[in-house]
Amino acid sequence: MLAAERLFAAHGLEGVSLRQVSTAAGNGNNSAVQYHFGSRDRLIQAIFEYRLPDLNERRRVLAARLRPNDLRSWVECHIVPVLEQGEQQGSHYLGFVAKLQQTGRRDVFDQMSDEFRQPTRTFREAIAEHLAHIPEPLRSHRVAQAMAFAVHAGSQRERAQLDGGHVLPFDLHVQDLIDGLVGFLSAPTSVPPSTSEGFDPTALALPFHP
Repeated sequence: MLAAERLFAAHGLEGVSLRQVSTAAGNGNNSAVQYHFGSRDRLIQAIFEYRLPDLNERRRVLAARLRPNDLRSWVECHIVPVLEQGEQQGSHYLGFVAKLQQTGRRDVFDQMSDEFRQPTRTFREAIAEHLAHIPEPLRSHRVAQAMAFAVHAGSQRERAQLDGGHVLPFDLHVQDLIDGLVGFLSAPTSVPPSTSEGFDPTALALPFHP
């Protein structure tokens, strides 16, 4: 799974074969990944299933400590554990998620069990209460774009560190990013409410975020 995460982050989902993953993992049997996972989609799901338990547990710990009750604290509780993944030794998780977002596919994540997807739903519902001045579908669009930006910002930092580049101290990077996300999310809209009346937000082709 770690070999697949690294290769997907570097070359994209369609740029890597299961045979290449087997080779990168040091398995002499080039069909081992195909045999164990069955398909590329199942391998992608397995990467999420490997990463998300610790990520979501960290969210629970942060929420218990911060007791989020405003937009900033909710964003912090949800996004900091994602960014922390990129600080782990050898992690390519944020690059992997960024590449998956670029494909426009969300079905792999959506097919996973509620255990893995519930924290994201909880987050969306919680911050919606603090964005009541943003009408739908603009609110859903804005939240999805903000979280996609956070993933790509984290991916760039992850890549820079793997390449030996200089980056901001993690705490400074996180707080500055959260400042920007909160400002973007809460900014008043210039779009007249009547413009989007009757538009179903679920019809939008939005990037997912884990």
